[in-house]
Amino acid sequence: MSFANTLRCRECGRHYPLEPMYVCEFCFGPLEVMYDYEGLRKHLSRRRIETGPLTIWRYRDLLPVDGEPVDIGAGFTPLLPAPRLGKALGLKRLYIKNDCVNPTWSFKDRVVSVAATKAREFSFRTLACASTGNLANSVAAHAARAGLEALVFIPADLEQGKIVGSAIYGPTLVAVQGSYDDVNRLCSELAERYPWAFVNINIRPYYAEGSKTLGYEVCEQLGWRIPDHCIVPVASGSLFTKIYKGMKELAWLGLVEWRRPRMSAAQALGCSPVVEAWERRSYDIRPQRPNTIAKSLAIGNPADGYYALRVINETGGYGVAVTDEEIIEGIKLLAETEGIFSETAGGVVVASLKRLATQGLISREETVVAFITGAGLKTQEAVVEALAAPVLIEPTIASFEEAMAQRQKALSTSRR
Repeated sequence: MSFANTLRCRECGRHYPLEPMYVCEFCFGPLEVMYDYEGLRKHLSRRRIETGPLTIWRYRDLLPVDGEPVDIGAGFTPLLPAPRLGKALGLKRLYIKNDCVNPTWSFKDRVVSVAATKAREFSFRTLACASTGNLANSVAAHAARAGLEALVFIPADLEQGKIVGSAIYGPTLVAVQGSYDDVNRLCSELAERYPWAFVNINIRPYYAEGSKTLGYEVCEQLGWRIPDHCIVPVASGSLFTKIYKGMKELAWLGLVEWRRPRMSAAQALGCSPVVEAWERRSYDIRPQRPNTIAKSLAIGNPADGYYALRVINETGGYGVAVTDEEIIEGIKLLAETEGIFSETAGGVVVASLKRLATQGLISREETVVAFITGAGLKTQEAVVEALAAPVLIEPTIASFEEAMAQRQKALSTSRR
């Protein structure tokens, strides 16, 4: 049985039963899942977690589900030391949390695994979402696994790799003329009209809890220690706040020693409402119209933006907004130093990390974790023009050697 025992309004504190609802009926504040932490403290141990499956479901006691998980293998992704990237940035203890290797190539498999499980518990027959691409991929895949109908809504200008990555699972794929915020607004209206489980609307309180598993894993993989500094991409702000919540929960339960991690938010300059508010020292989010290659982060009116700002300020973190050019360089830098090809959100994180390191806002001795949340093959369009073309030769040694000599000469000239 789950240790989840209620939904609570994050604004007024009112409690509600564990049902498919997401806003407070009194103040319209967002709802979140609460747990029997005293019961968990008596029940849960490091040993119990360590003997669990190598997926997010090793943390099942900390997730709000009772039924059989809809599981395609999400989670327990590598936490990799990044010595070459660290050397380039002057950081001694840098780690990459590589969520590119989840089943549909992004961290969204964590949240959708929880949401799909809960949707099936609530007897929904259709799993739906509003998405900038990664979520659409994951919803389509998990619906297929669970035997549910899938209905996914995306902006019409989405990258082709993400469209294919959804369509292959056979969902009803709906492309909407407009931004993600337009898509989300439409889906909020549809959720009131149709009996569908919209994972990031009426199932959102449960869905969001899946992101906590990134915080759990990082602490466990560091030998049950909380890192000093986390650099996290921010779209809606939910991932950012839930990673922090997960680390706090482990401390509340006595599984790690509490040390407040510095939480820094990374956004693209072309859609940076959270960072813009942080720079103004305000909690007032001003919605923006997205204009960036980082489409997976292009949410102009982030649902959890206010709460992300609270976490930044509570932890002494920073907000960083980087240009599209910096994003491309960040993608290339991560690939060339650590062999990880990330999508544009990863480029945002690495570029933001570089900015913070260059400005001396991260010390060399800090244990720093950069969260890379999606794989690069989905967003090839962003970098293809910045890459060197293949060296074209005839199938002879002479042709090869002549081409290599010309290439070396060109490289020598470019470095002068």
